[in-house]
Amino acid sequence: MQVTETHTEGLKREYKVLISAEDIDQKVTGRLEELGAQIKVPGFRPGKVPMRVLKQRFAKSVMGEVLERAVNDSSSQALSERGLRPAIQPKIEITAFDEGKDLEYTMALEILPEIQPMDFAAIELERIAIEVEGSAVDEALADLAKAHKTTKPLDKPRKSQSGDVLVIDFKGTVDGEAFPGMEAEDHHLELGSNSFIQGFEGQLIGAGVGDAREVKVTFPEGYANDKLSGREAIFAVTVKDVLESVPAMVDDEFATKLGEQDLESVKQRVRERLASEYGDFARSRLKRVLLDRLAEGHDFAVPEGMVEAEFEAIWKQIEEDREAGRLDDDDAAKSDDDLKGEYRTIAARRVRLGLLISEVGRANGIEVTQEEVNRALMQEAQRHPGHEREVFEFYQRTPEAIANLRAPIFEDKVVDFIVDLAKVTERKVTPEELREEIAAEAASESAGDGSGAKTAKSKPAAKKKAASKPKKSAAPAEPDAEA
Repeated sequence: MQVTETHTEGLKREYKVLISAEDIDQKVTGRLEELGAQIKVPGFRPGKVPMRVLKQRFAKSVMGEVLERAVNDSSSQALSERGLRPAIQPKIEITAFDEGKDLEYTMALEILPEIQPMDFAAIELERIAIEVEGSAVDEALADLAKAHKTTKPLDKPRKSQSGDVLVIDFKGTVDGEAFPGMEAEDHHLELGSNSFIQGFEGQLIGAGVGDAREVKVTFPEGYANDKLSGREAIFAVTVKDVLESVPAMVDDEFATKLGEQDLESVKQRVRERLASEYGDFARSRLKRVLLDRLAEGHDFAVPEGMVEAEFEAIWKQIEEDREAGRLDDDDAAKSDDDLKGEYRTIAARRVRLGLLISEVGRANGIEVTQEEVNRALMQEAQRHPGHEREVFEFYQRTPEAIANLRAPIFEDKVVDFIVDLAKVTERKVTPEELREEIAAEAASESAGDGSGAKTAKSKPAAKKKAASKPKKSAAPAEPDAEA
C-alpha cells in the first residue's frame, strides 16, 4: 500500500492511496480459500476444489467484497499510522481500478483538533442555594388545592366570569353542515381552561343561566380534521347552569385523599419536591455559567463538517418553529441571512464545547457505567406509561439510541469533574429573589446589552417523541436560564 498526502489545510487532509494488483489478487485468493472450504462444486470434494476452478467460477462475485474490505482496512491503517482521529466519516472515492490493475482511491477527511484544556482551577463559579420557605410551601399547597378543585352552585345568581364552570348544550355547523364532535348536551366547560377552540370560551363570559348565544370561531390551520381546518364555524350554545369553582380544603382529610397520613405529611412531601426542583434549577444555572466560561476560555479550530451538521439540525428546527408560529419575536424580525449567521455561530460554539467535554472525559478516564445507562433507560420507559415494552424494544434494537442515552450522562459527569476543580462559592437566595434576578436577566437579554446571552442559550429544542430516532450531536445540552 502506498499513501501520498495530496492536501493539508487546517483540519482538512486529503490522501491518494494505491493498493497493488498483486495485493488485490492475494486478497481475492484468500477469500476464495475461505469459500472453497464451504461450497460444493460438482466433481470435487469439499475443500479440494483447485484455486484455478474457484477463480474461474467465483472471482468476479467476490471482487466487490474484497475491494470494500481492502479500502476499509487500508484507510484505517493509513489513519492509524499517522495518528489521525477523523472528526466525521472520511469521504472515499475510487479513482482507478480494473481487473488485474492497481486500485487507486482518494480519501478526504477532517481531523479532530488538538485541544489544550484551560486551567479549570482558575474558573470562578457561584452556586445558588434556594431556600424552601414556608410561603413557597403554602403557595404550592394552594396550587395543589386548585388542581383538586370542585364546583358548587352560585350563592347568588350572577353572570359568568373566567374560572366558572358552565353547563351547556351546544351544536355547531360549518356552512350549515354539522360534523361529528360538534354537538353535546350538559357539557361542563371551565371558562379560561382553553379546552375548546381559541375564542370559544371568551364569548361565553358574561352569560347567565338560560342565555342562548351564537359563538363564532375559526378552526386553526392544520386542524386534525382536514374538513374543518381553517374554516369558520357557528355554535348555538345554551347555558343551563353557572357553577363556581372551589379549591379543595387543605386539611387532614385532603391529605388522606392524596394518600398521605395527615396535612403535615403533605407539607413535607411538597417541601421535598420543591427542594428537588430548586436543586435541579441551581445545577442547570451553574452548568450554563460553566459552559459560558469554557466557551470564553477556548478558541481552537473546529471541523467544518461537524459545524455544518449541527447548524443544519438547528435550522431545520427554526423552519419548523416558523411554520408552526413558534418562532420568538426577536428571531421573526430578522432576515434569514442574519439568522443563519447567528445560529451558525451558536453551532460552532456547541461543537467546540462538545469536543472539549469529550476530550476532558477521555483524558481523565471518565466513563458511563452500564448501571447508569440502565437507570436512564428505566426513567425513559417510565415517561411513557403503558408503552414501556415498546420503549425497551426500541432501545434494544437501536444502538444509536442507547448512545444518545449515554451522552448526557457522560456530559454531566464531566461537568461535575470540572466543577470540583473550579472555585465555587455558594449564595443563598429566596424564590422571590431568584424570580427578580431571572426577570432582570431576561430584560437585559431583550435590551441586547452585548452580554452574549443568546449565544449561551440552547439551540431550539427538538421535540421528544417516544421510541423515535434521536439526533446525534457533538454539542452539550446547554440549559436555558429560564429552565
